Amino acid sequence: MDVTIHPSSLGGSIPAMSSKSMAHRLLILAALAHDPCSVAFGTASEDITATSSCLETLGLGTLSSSQDAFQTGSSTGDPEGRDREMVELDCGESGSTLRFLLPVVGALNRSATFVRRGRLANRPLSPFVEQLTQHGMCIEEDGALLKTQGKLHGGSFVLPGNVSSQYVSGLLLAAPIIGESVEIFVSTPVESRPYIELTMAALEQFGVVVACDKVGYGAHTSERFALTPEPLNAAPQYVVEGDWSNAAFWLAAGALEHEGIAVHGLNLASVQGDRAILAALASLGARIARRGDAARATRDNPRAATFDVSSIPDLVPPLAAVAATQPGTSRLRNAGRLRLKESDRLATVTTVVNTLGGKARVAGDDLVITGVPQLCGGVVDAANDHRVAMMAAIMATHASDRVTVRGAQCVAKSYPTFWEDYERLGGSIERSGF
Repeated sequence: MDVTIHPSSLGGSIPAMSSKSMAHRLLILAALAHDPCSVAFGTASEDITATSSCLETLGLGTLSSSQDAFQTGSSTGDPEGRDREMVELDCGESGSTLRFLLPVVGALNRSATFVRRGRLANRPLSPFVEQLTQHGMCIEEDGALLKTQGKLHGGSFVLPGNVSSQYVSGLLLAAPIIGESVEIFVSTPVESRPYIELTMAALEQFGVVVACDKVGYGAHTSERFALTPEPLNAAPQYVVEGDWSNAAFWLAAGALEHEGIAVHGLNLASVQGDRAILAALASLGARIARRGDAARATRDNPRAATFDVSSIPDLVPPLAAVAATQPGTSRLRNAGRLRLKESDRLATVTTVVNTLGGKARVAGDDLVITGVPQLCGGVVDAANDHRVAMMAAIMATHASDRVTVRGAQCVAKSYPTFWEDYERLGGSIERSGF
């Protein structure tokens, strides 16, 4: 589907989507807990549906007919490995689904074939796979398929801190049902650490506390995460909190408008790392207001800024959308891991900014953007990347002519109702090529 956006201002208030990051974690922990419970997550994105469907295939719960909640039973599957039937787990393009469930399947001693679609088959799994195989799993790659069997054992896992925090989170989610103590040593500095903190916060909701400290490991300092075997105790119901990653796009749009935009249904004390969007937009000259469960961003004194985005990579697209029209040169530092996202996001963000009349370039692992007074119209390819499509839509509000986003349906990966919400805030769009 292509979406053509006519120049118009956005403004008003919008409810937050449920947090995709927290939903993955709560769904998996609920499915592994001893007590039956439900997880409500509102409008399901493709990634959340992928995780829910995989858990359902494993016999660990049921996705509601309306696909907005997941109900678990009282079983944790077959941790002793009596059920050897190979199951097929379709991860779609969700890196979280694959990286979280890979160790979970091993902890359950289940045999599975993981189906990877799109760029997921090209996104890195090393040295994660090597650590899992050293601890009892047998993992075989066959094109887009990943076949695994064998029981995952506890002990010491050693991982780099600069590849993916999802490796650590996956092991933390599986650790309570491994049946043995688990220590995870991660070389410092740990990039995207807020996502590990999000995993630990989810575990705490099930009564599991992760010990965390810094220790010497070999010749280097490592961060150590340790768990001893203990049951996951579930509450009757969990409601997934609002998503800061997607809210960031509306707040970024508000930072470009004198009316501003408010997003409600957010946890203003959340451990989600992308809550940093408020401070980042303030650095870019926006006026930020917080009240109750809502945050508002409004255009005030636009200026350039420099950010270290190593721990908040998903904020690069909305920050780039704002920086493109701010006076001066902004620099988004340490963004190299964006090359491993749904697209090479450093390249695609740069291309979209330049295509729409902005000035962006990649300098090593940094994204450098020099603001222009106004963007022009044009045609951009979302590159099957939901965050690139949403970034282009926000930039279109400051373009002098129409902007067409090709492949605009990719927003369904994290935000299926994005275009409808865009119209609710005053956007004018035409859809074609359904």
